[in-house]
Amino acid sequence: MGVESPAQQKNRFFQFATIESLLMASPIDTHAEYLDPILGRHRHNANDLLQILIAAQDHYGYIHSDAIDHLSEQLKLPRSKIEGVSGFYSFLHLQANGEYRVLFSDNITDRMLGNMDLMQSMCSQLWVEPGKVSEDGLLSINTTSCTGLCDQGPALLVNNIAINRLTRERVNAICELIRERVPVSAWPAMFFAIEDNIRRRDILLDSHTKPGSALAALLQRGTRATLHEIRISALRGRGGAGFSTGLKWEFCRDARGEQHYVVCNADEGEPGTFKDRVLLNGYADMVFEGMTLCARIIGADRGFLYLRGEYRYLLEHLQAVLQHRRQQNLLGNNILGHAGFNFDIEIHLGAGAYICGEESALIESLEGKRGTPRNRPPFPVTHGYLDQPTVVNNVETFAAASLIALHGGAWYAGIGTDTSHGTKILSVSGDCERPGLYEYPFGVTVAQVLADCGAHDTQAVQVSGASGVCIAADEFNRRIAFDDIPTAGAFMVFDQSRDMFEVARNFVHFFAHESCGFCTPCRVGTSLLSNMMDKLAEGHGSPYDFAEIKKLNALLQSTSHCGLGHSACNPVLDTIAKFRPAYDKRLAQKDFVPAFDLDRALSQARQMTGRDDTGAHLERSHESE
Repeated sequence: MGVESPAQQKNRFFQFATIESLLMASPIDTHAEYLDPILGRHRHNANDLLQILIAAQDHYGYIHSDAIDHLSEQLKLPRSKIEGVSGFYSFLHLQANGEYRVLFSDNITDRMLGNMDLMQSMCSQLWVEPGKVSEDGLLSINTTSCTGLCDQGPALLVNNIAINRLTRERVNAICELIRERVPVSAWPAMFFAIEDNIRRRDILLDSHTKPGSALAALLQRGTRATLHEIRISALRGRGGAGFSTGLKWEFCRDARGEQHYVVCNADEGEPGTFKDRVLLNGYADMVFEGMTLCARIIGADRGFLYLRGEYRYLLEHLQAVLQHRRQQNLLGNNILGHAGFNFDIEIHLGAGAYICGEESALIESLEGKRGTPRNRPPFPVTHGYLDQPTVVNNVETFAAASLIALHGGAWYAGIGTDTSHGTKILSVSGDCERPGLYEYPFGVTVAQVLADCGAHDTQAVQVSGASGVCIAADEFNRRIAFDDIPTAGAFMVFDQSRDMFEVARNFVHFFAHESCGFCTPCRVGTSLLSNMMDKLAEGHGSPYDFAEIKKLNALLQSTSHCGLGHSACNPVLDTIAKFRPAYDKRLAQKDFVPAFDLDRALSQARQMTGRDDTGAHLERSHESE
């Protein structure tokens, strides 16, 4: 469970490292030549469309129009559906996007560490505009949402592989490597050394359980008795919603269906959250063991781990863990020699869509569709993957279930508070000396976490990411617990030097970028909200805009299809209430002022004509009349 060496990490990063094999290979005559083997591996199953598209792009560099025709014919799918899926995910491309695809992580913590200056430096050195492909087709540079490296940023992805701890020197070196067309697989190993940064361990992160021990305990105790232990442990989902794990498993077990499924949600896209990255890197056996426990209890023989595209560099490592478990008879048929105990796990990759962290959107993506949240009810426990009973739980939840199977529900329930049992892993980042992972029993105060991570002169803490709550200094005695501050794990620290308006503005732009576009209130509302925040930033704000933000929040809360729209205004309303001076200094006007300044827009024309007299200005001309 230790941190791998840079060389080990580098070796496993590149089995799936993308376009370079194509660039070095001889041209192919038809798309069928590379698509047919991909289709064969996926048994021509249209439910695997997203995985097929990812593999196709890996080979060719983007999803070619002719490739879509071939897939449409072979999978018996309308071309429009394949294009629709391809266009939904930000990591898939329908046009050539360069031999090197560079995406700078644009989370607020990356901004605090100077990511925009580093990105501009790279663009200047390589003569490319942000968001565009260079004229020679060599590369493209753009931003992406949080990459899950907030504890060691600034970070970027190059051809879907993560590089952390960016400095000007490292960016200069990357520019030189790109200019020389050095394959990414030949770049220095230290660029790809991702650290776990575990700062405080408790029952889970300090666990050294032997693979298979929890399954042995399950078989000895029995499935019903083990479910009872999960129930009395009061384990609640660690992905943020906090629903009873035992109750969810029981509902799914009792639901009618031809098959039952287990899904591990490893699509942690909430800004500031990176605990699942560490659990998958160092504790994958515990996670897979928890999934196998669940499968035995609910009667499933097939499971999926949905791995976010930003964590693709973990794929080979996770596949190796699964294969080792199969060799140990911990997956497959007749697990541990127990007749009829059959279960195996597949890993499905995401492709850059925050909304797929929502469980029904994740299931849609597993089925090879656009990741659009479903109407609920019905819930996944009765109508999930392929409309069959499905348990969807978080990475941390499955790992905790393994501990409960080993040590019992009463032991687990005795940790934490009366209403929040067990421990919680926090992803701590921002203005602190020791960012990383901290595991605490539920009930720890915000102040204690700040002291442990070396935070000083703290102004605010954003708990549970952009969709969570902003805690001001007079609230630092509040506790991390379901009955006070529930969280999926993000804990972002901001000291007195930070502008909380800009923090909220970054979150608002994140929501606008990540809206799936399914419902009009969210699609339009998040865009309007980001425009309002930009208007304030540009000095056109007035009290009128505050009233409009409140109206917009009411609209989004009541009419949005899913939680993204419901929570989009949270960071703005929280910071207005708790950090009003950050907004007041931007209220340059007492009355309404439009966001578009026509006179300013004409400034370029005045420069071209050499005119700057009164008649060349709209306002001055109006005043003279």
